[in-house]
Amino acid sequence: MRWFVMLLALTLSGCSQDLREYQSWKPDFALEQFFDGKVKAYGVVFDLKGQISRRFIVDIDGSWQQNQGVLDEYFTYADGEKQFRRWVITKNGDGTYEGRADDIIGTAVGQTSGPVLHWEYEMNLITEDNQWQVTFDDTMVLIDDNHLLNRAKIKKFGITVAEVFIAFERVSD
Repeated sequence: MRWFVMLLALTLSGCSQDLREYQSWKPDFALEQFFDGKVKAYGVVFDLKGQISRRFIVDIDGSWQQNQGVLDEYFTYADGEKQFRRWVITKNGDGTYEGRADDIIGTAVGQTSGPVLHWEYEMNLITEDNQWQVTFDDTMVLIDDNHLLNRAKIKKFGITVAEVFIAFERVSD
């Protein structure tokens, strides 16, 4: 019986979200519009037990030329640690997105529907004492032209081991 429950949990955790239900919701989310310019983000990481494990701020500089974008992310954690990540993102002809960064394994894949972007990728996540290969399952929701919320499930072997919540705000130049 225990194996059946574990198999069921793995199966359910691997189910993708059906984005079609958000098609009629407004405003429509265009990654290349929201992340063109300066964006400030505030985030918190919850561990497997639901305890807050990290807090951070991100300054993002985004620029787009036609269907190609570059997002420079400057992370500052509450404990003083700093990180940098550069995303190179392509908007495909079918409206999907692909992204690459140094710590991303392969290609991140995203799809929008109305104000929602579903974004999945594998990442080499480095912690104080280890390195983990994990999967991120992000759901970004555009609130209005200047505000975006993100819920990211961090998964290992298909099981959610942590969650990240981030609030993004476009910054005037």
